[in-house]
Amino acid sequence: MIRTIRSAYTMLSPSLIWLLFFLIIPVGFIAVISFTTNLGFGGILYKFSTDAYRLAFSTLYAKVIWQSIVWAALGTFLCIVIAYPFAYFIANAGKWKNMLLLLVMVPFWTNFLILIYAWIILLNSQGLINSLLIKIGIIAEPLTMLYSPYAVIIGIVYGFLPFMILPIYASLEQMDRSYLEAAEDLGATPFRAFLKITLPLSAPGIFAGSLITFVPALSVFVITDLLTGGKLLMVGNIIRDAFVVEMNWQLGSALSLLLTILVLISIYLFIKFTSSKDRNLLL
Repeated sequence: MIRTIRSAYTMLSPSLIWLLFFLIIPVGFIAVISFTTNLGFGGILYKFSTDAYRLAFSTLYAKVIWQSIVWAALGTFLCIVIAYPFAYFIANAGKWKNMLLLLVMVPFWTNFLILIYAWIILLNSQGLINSLLIKIGIIAEPLTMLYSPYAVIIGIVYGFLPFMILPIYASLEQMDRSYLEAAEDLGATPFRAFLKITLPLSAPGIFAGSLITFVPALSVFVITDLLTGGKLLMVGNIIRDAFVVEMNWQLGSALSLLLTILVLISIYLFIKFTSSKDRNLLL
């Protein structure tokens, strides 16, 4: 028994060392810095202080944090609405399943910045969307889509949609089809069978997809920088500016630590309310 445990730890040691040096120690360092005193211009006085957390929850930053949560939540919800039918179609696509999955993963092969730059061309006043709407007579003047919250939501949905499709697809793919056959034999309509069987059984996939979509969407700053010209901010912008522009390491560390805690709470809830089989959807 002891030999088996030692063998297991020996096999896991490379991963544990990696996590120790590239996750646990850096997060611990950030946690320590967040409770130090800011001397300005990146100066650190190792004296306990909670000023960074008071500043993080002040009116100045609380509005941006709340705004980020709303935008990330709305983007995540729209990803669910768009991704679920597509994932359902892929799970029942038969011989076309692999081809459709390949198309879902194609955006991962393209630089994220290039994908967002493409939306600048589409959304600006002289862009393709406005030009097409004016040409067919739907609008008389160009719509203001770029440099607006709508552009941020579009960027979030477009950038993170594959992260929602794949977990939902995995959940639907693992579903036992005999439940649907039993529901049909008992007289359930397809819609009722979907509500009572398919949707509840795919809930872990929806939760996993929401988790790996919402958290990155909350902290991303590239989308707001490019699609709003920096006029609108999210938490990621504040963290970047705190470290790079303001040189306020305490504020940047405090906000980073709060986001890390949010991730850990989300993972804990996912583990608590799902089975071990469903947890593989996060991998």
